[in-house]
Amino acid sequence: MTELPLIGEAVAVTANPRLAGARIGVVTFPGTLDDRDAARAVRLAGATPVELWHADTTLGDVDAVVIPGGFSYGDYLRAGAIARFAPLMSRIIDAANSDAKLPVLGICNGFQILTESHLLPGSMIKNDHLKFMCRDQVLRVENNSTAWTSDYAAGQEITVPLKNQDGQYIADEKVLDALEAEGRVVFRYVGFNPNGSRRDIAGISNAAGNVVGLMPHPEHAVEAGFGPETGLSGSAGNGGSDTDGLGFFTSVLNKIVGGAK
Repeated sequence: MTELPLIGEAVAVTANPRLAGARIGVVTFPGTLDDRDAARAVRLAGATPVELWHADTTLGDVDAVVIPGGFSYGDYLRAGAIARFAPLMSRIIDAANSDAKLPVLGICNGFQILTESHLLPGSMIKNDHLKFMCRDQVLRVENNSTAWTSDYAAGQEITVPLKNQDGQYIADEKVLDALEAEGRVVFRYVGFNPNGSRRDIAGISNAAGNVVGLMPHPEHAVEAGFGPETGLSGSAGNGGSDTDGLGFFTSVLNKIVGGAK
C-alpha cells in the first residue's frame, strides 16, 4: 500500500517510534472528500496513514480504520446506502465484529455508512431545517472509554467543525434509551443542536467501544492556526484549542500500543 499524498509537511506531535509503527487505514469511496484531511490527522498524531480503496478486498495489515466524510456515490438513494455494499466494507464489518475488535471511526458520511452497515444503530436523515449546515460546533465528551476518546476527559467540551446536510441522527425510543443506559452516547451537541438529532446526540459507539461514529469533523481541528476559531465555549472556555480534534487520533494510537504490550 502507498501512503496518501499530503500537501505541505505534516510534523507528528509525538516522536514515539512505537506510535510511528501504527498503520491507520483511510478509506476512499467515489465522492469521498476528506480522506486527505483524515490522513494528515493520522500523520500528525504520529502514525502512518494507509490508503484503502472501496473496491479493495483486503484490509492488509492496518491497525485501525477511518471512514472519512464526503458524499460517497453522490449520496444517491440514502447517504451511505450504496457504500455499505462496497467490497471493503465487508472486510471492515468482519474485522470490527471479530475477537480482535478492529477500531473503526466513521466521520460524517462515515457515520452514515456505519449505520447503514449496522455496525451502529439508528439512521441519519436530512437536517430538520432542510439546509446544509457548516459551523464550528461545541461537543461534550460523554464517554471517554472508547478506542477513539480515551485522551479526553469525561465531560470535557471540545470544538470541531461541522458540515452536513443529512446529519439528523434518529432512532426509536427503545434504541435511544438503550444507548443512554449503556453509556454509548459518546458525544452530545452543546449550546445548539445543528440538525435536530434526537437527544442532541452527535456521536455514538457500539457496545465494545471499538466502533465510533460522529457527524462533526475532528480531522479539521488538528493543527494550530487552522482549526475552529478560539473564543467558543469548548475551545477557549475549557482550556481547549484549535487542535481539539487531535485526541481522536492519539487515543486510538495509545489503544493500539497498549494492546501490543
